[in-house]
Amino acid sequence: MLAKRFSTTAAIAMVILAPGMTTFANESTNLQPTDPPSAADTLSPGSVDLSSLSRITSVDERYQSFNIEMVEVTGGRFWAPYDAPAEGSSTGDGEAPGVAGDGTLLGSDARDIFRYRPPLDLSDLRLRKLAGALAPAYMRVSGSWANTTYFHASDEPAPSESPAGYSGILTLAQWREVVDFSKDLGLDIMLSFAISDGTRDADGVWRPDQAKALFDATAAAGGHIEAVEFMNETTMGRMQGLAEDYTAEDYARDFLRFKALVTEVSPDTVIAGPSAVAEDAAAEIKGLGDQIRTEDIYKFTGPVVDAMSYHYYGGLSKRCALGVGLPMPEASQALAPLWLAGTGNTADYCGEMRDRLEPGKPLWLTETAESACGGNPWASTFIDSFRIVDQLGRLATRSVQTVMHNTLVASDYAMIDEDTFEPRPNYWAALLWRRLMGSVVLDAGEQPDPHTYIYAHCLRDSPGGVAVVALNTHRGATSKLTIPGVSERYTLSAEDSLETHTVLLNGAVLALDEDFGLPELTGKPVEGNTIELEPVSITFLTSPEAGNAACGSL
Repeated sequence: MLAKRFSTTAAIAMVILAPGMTTFANESTNLQPTDPPSAADTLSPGSVDLSSLSRITSVDERYQSFNIEMVEVTGGRFWAPYDAPAEGSSTGDGEAPGVAGDGTLLGSDARDIFRYRPPLDLSDLRLRKLAGALAPAYMRVSGSWANTTYFHASDEPAPSESPAGYSGILTLAQWREVVDFSKDLGLDIMLSFAISDGTRDADGVWRPDQAKALFDATAAAGGHIEAVEFMNETTMGRMQGLAEDYTAEDYARDFLRFKALVTEVSPDTVIAGPSAVAEDAAAEIKGLGDQIRTEDIYKFTGPVVDAMSYHYYGGLSKRCALGVGLPMPEASQALAPLWLAGTGNTADYCGEMRDRLEPGKPLWLTETAESACGGNPWASTFIDSFRIVDQLGRLATRSVQTVMHNTLVASDYAMIDEDTFEPRPNYWAALLWRRLMGSVVLDAGEQPDPHTYIYAHCLRDSPGGVAVVALNTHRGATSKLTIPGVSERYTLSAEDSLETHTVLLNGAVLALDEDFGLPELTGKPVEGNTIELEPVSITFLTSPEAGNAACGSL
């Protein structure tokens, strides 16, 4: 049956493609890197009056959150880092969603793109310090592998092979480790559940016993599941465990059964959904339109969730592009305006759909990263820091309530290296956001030039204070901002090239100490009202004394 479901490789390629990428595919010339000017050139100056910035909206305290893939918890094959050899066949337990029965993915041998990894060591001191520093946050345990994972809710030894209808096993001991990790670090669990054949009765109707077992085990371990999604990515459902003849009406029926369970066993748990991806590209992409779409689900449910969730990837990674012939982004294009704008375009599309189908409900982005399928080689380098910060800035202005980065640890798009547990460059950007940017979102005004992006929030834990983050994405020009009252700056830059794994804060290398402790993130005093933003840099600016009325009470 798996071979039948995963046979349409072209559809697999396009279903992962993010909504904004239809424009990219058709207008790839707009993604060409900027011709650098001479070093003496300066971009048009901008100005910001911190005291008068008006309030746009507010976001969840857990706005910046992250994913841990279910396959990381259980152990299994996941996207191999580009600098590590892939290994093993894709068949058997832990079979990757989207892999054909002949072991191919998008025209490529699966052994070229997957690597087995053991269960993530959630007791590791370094990992705990890094993850805990991002709290409060949601820790979403999900991903495509979760759709087919069997929960062995017993202290008895787990079976050596997955039960029929599943392709992975989560043990009770492993789940207790997840619960302890969340409790110890101040992280809130979000979870999606298995929906594959093993969860269904003779009539193909989803049974709630596996989901209930996870709720019961969590409570028994002293934990709580703060938020849930029924499954991961309805728009890819037939390639992730659903039968070929499974319809939107079937999904609606099963979702309502799921909602009834959650309401009964954990009434304060937030129900989000449907965690769809690439919906506004469906009409233009052959093979995607027959997937389970949000609009069709709501014909049978009406308003049904506490939060509407979606996924966004700016494109497909190089490993997923094999054999498909799609234009793919290069590292030289990672700072292009069109590439960065895709985040907002997709949020606008999903927000409009939310307004029609779930008016008044919050919008959540529960999975996002540089590219689908584990990211590109440059996703682990400094250049991805611009995407993650710009994404956080753009989405906050659109009232997206939480943004969950995929992943915390696994593969190239992770914030932490899975082999060394060393922080990647984008981790430092995320940490500074967590330390400085509060939940009240301010209007920073118009972008001063096409390569300078400015976002403003109330300064975290500082009544009346304001924090600004400014990105200069130009590769050769300095940008200048006039901002009276700024007291400190925190500038992230590359040590040498943009594709470095070493990041500088105000010119000093960021690194953990010998006890795996985080360095003190110290700002540099600012003199005067003019701030210079060096080429390809990210600068956080703080003003505790801004006296902004919108920030008077945090």
